[in-house]
Amino acid sequence: MSKPFDYSKWDNIELSDDEDDVHPNIDRESWFRMKHRSRVEREEREEADKKKIKADMENANLRIMELTKTLESMEAGEDSDDELEDKEGLEAELDALKSANKARQEKLDTYEKNKKWNVDNMCHVVEERTIVNPRAAENKFTETGYAIPSEEKSTVIDSGRATSQVIEPLPTAEISKNIEHNSSEKTPNEQNQTASVASKPTVQTVKPAPAPVKKVSGPSHASISMLSYHDFVEKYADIMEDFMKISSLDDSRDFLIQHGDIMLQENASNYLLLASLEDEMNGFREKMRLTARQSQLISNIAELAKTMKTHPGNVIIPFFKRLEEKVHFDGFMVGLENFVQNLIKRAVVKRKEMDEERAREEGIDLKDIPKEERLGPGGLDPVEVFESLPVSMQEAFESRDTEKLKKALLEMTPEEAETHMKRCVDAGLWNEG
Repeated sequence: MSKPFDYSKWDNIELSDDEDDVHPNIDRESWFRMKHRSRVEREEREEADKKKIKADMENANLRIMELTKTLESMEAGEDSDDELEDKEGLEAELDALKSANKARQEKLDTYEKNKKWNVDNMCHVVEERTIVNPRAAENKFTETGYAIPSEEKSTVIDSGRATSQVIEPLPTAEISKNIEHNSSEKTPNEQNQTASVASKPTVQTVKPAPAPVKKVSGPSHASISMLSYHDFVEKYADIMEDFMKISSLDDSRDFLIQHGDIMLQENASNYLLLASLEDEMNGFREKMRLTARQSQLISNIAELAKTMKTHPGNVIIPFFKRLEEKVHFDGFMVGLENFVQNLIKRAVVKRKEMDEERAREEGIDLKDIPKEERLGPGGLDPVEVFESLPVSMQEAFESRDTEKLKKALLEMTPEEAETHMKRCVDAGLWNEG
């Protein structure tokens, strides 16, 4: 049976931040520093004493070797000068040196046995190395947090040495010519053998076929993120439409894991935003809410990736894990509701802008449109509000000159300017965003 490991050497572990012996009237940090300094000074004294003892032992060992050699020479009678030496004195000196070394060794053993273990001497570094990732400095996402997919290169598979061969028969005329040329230099027996070979139609040359090259199918060299919005929509509209129809969060997570290189692009986020706005303008409120939620999923993942400074694909699963917690899910739903309300307001303003644009193109006066159809998001009539504005503000709205509008507002008192702008917002003449 093997001897168990001896753990007794760990009994003398000394901690400089031990709190048991700290008096409440003494500052704890100062006490820790004082204990650490006293420990370091004690260890330095012990190390100096150990070095001195070892140096004395080395000198004593040299003298012991010299005395031992001298005594051996005296016993063998090899040295004529040995008669002048006091043999008993040399033996006494040798015993004294050995006794002194023994005492020194016991002192060293005592130091080692009573050694206090601490953070500085408990362990030491055996090996250290630094591993540098050459691609660590590469930016894997845009400033808005969307993925920058790496360009995938189509690889070429080398089939190695070609084993297939193409067998091409030589033309008959060339065979006859070679036979006639060689027949004049051959003996009659060789000529008969050559004639028999020429009569066989199996004379062929073997030419190795070129090694086949197989290209692996895959995406083109152009990065997805480099596509324009028009090209992106034209290429991936079906995938984005499929994502907009998903109502389950689990299915949305699986879809993003599979198509994250497409859906986590800024063009995809813009597409979903415009689609939700269009659904609201067309009166599809429920469809708009679903599309808006899918759009917020992408935006939140992109923001989380930007915060964590990592690829958006790396935070898909952690993001949906967080949504399983009620606190994070409620926060997401509050943000979604604010986003939906902003979409509803924007849809009203956008519809009003489109109506005004169409009215200008067709020469239709807003006064001809029924009042209930031209009311703004705050329930005010834009025609009435416009006519009640000061002339300077009317001119600014007609010319769509923002600087002129600012100048007109600065000429008013703050209360009057705030009142006019609030009525403009409620009538749909001005968009707060």
